[in-house]
Amino acid sequence: MELQEQLARLNRSGSGSEATEQSRVISSGAVTAAWLIEVVSCEQYNVYNVRQVSIVAAGMEPVTLGGSNALAYNLAESFTATGTLAAGTLAVMWRVGDDNVFYVQP
Repeated sequence: MELQEQLARLNRSGSGSEATEQSRVISSGAVTAAWLIEVVSCEQYNVYNVRQVSIVAAGMEPVTLGGSNALAYNLAESFTATGTLAAGTLAVMWRVGDDNVFYVQP
């Protein structure tokens, strides 16, 4: 109801209302999704099998979420050399286009 009243006031205020109306538009919160992941193994080159994990509390190991692994590129490594990250390495992964990416220097 309050939003309808604000919009009605904007409509009545006439000229100059565009700036006020724009200031009331709120972002949908669209951001790039990120996940905490753990490296399971190296698939090939800088592509790794990873699984999503969750931090439970300080002093406790992260727990695995879900049962399936995903493939993700480590952008800190060469695309033409074999990856060197150890299994169990934790990272933050982002979805970019059709690919999962993370950045961890070996």
